[in-house]
Amino acid sequence: MTLALYLPALITAFLITIIEMTEVVVLVVAVSADHPSARPGATGAVVGVVGVSVIAVGIGAALSVVSHFYLLWASALVLAAFGVFLFRSTVRSYRRAALPPGTGPPSKVAGALQFGTGLTAGVVEAIEVVIVLLGITAAGYALSAIVGALVGGVALIVLAFLVHERLRRIKVPWLKLAATSMLFTFAAFWFGEALGVSWPEADLFLIPLFVVALLVTRGLIQVQLALRAVPPPAGSAGH
Repeated sequence: MTLALYLPALITAFLITIIEMTEVVVLVVAVSADHPSARPGATGAVVGVVGVSVIAVGIGAALSVVSHFYLLWASALVLAAFGVFLFRSTVRSYRRAALPPGTGPPSKVAGALQFGTGLTAGVVEAIEVVIVLLGITAAGYALSAIVGALVGGVALIVLAFLVHERLRRIKVPWLKLAATSMLFTFAAFWFGEALGVSWPEADLFLIPLFVVALLVTRGLIQVQLALRAVPPPAGSAGH
């Protein structure tokens, strides 16, 4: 695995870390809204993220003995599969955004519930980040994955301290749309490289690929939303 910094991979690692971990921060802030301190939830989230990260380090180290050619195929498949998973999550986020606002968290939240909520969110979202980072690492860009994830994590921590009251206003569907499109972009790019495709302008071709992925993904999301919005045919209840 190369130790050179690969800017597109670094940006992908940075963005996926920001996007997925933002959901953890938002959830911790929300569940702690009526509690004197967010520390129990934040502690649970940190424990979950660190635990998953430690396991991921061992898995990433094992990839160094595998051929780059096979890793390129594997990373493309992983990113494509996770792109499909994230696409479904993005559709759900768009649907939730269209619903009227809920009643919010309960007025009193026990510390144990905060910790458990933070821990669960930290584990789930960290696993999602790790899947993508391992895909980037498998393609030979381990340093880019590590640096991008660390920079993204630090940036989000600073942001959480500065604007934690506004984090609940972040448009998660937009962030997930960008992340889903980015995953499909790299999956297509690395599939092409594994097949021996010589991309025009090399890495710069990622830009038009991303634009196409963004438009196609947004279109498919709109189709999914429209399908769910179609009312059942008249008289169908009697069948």
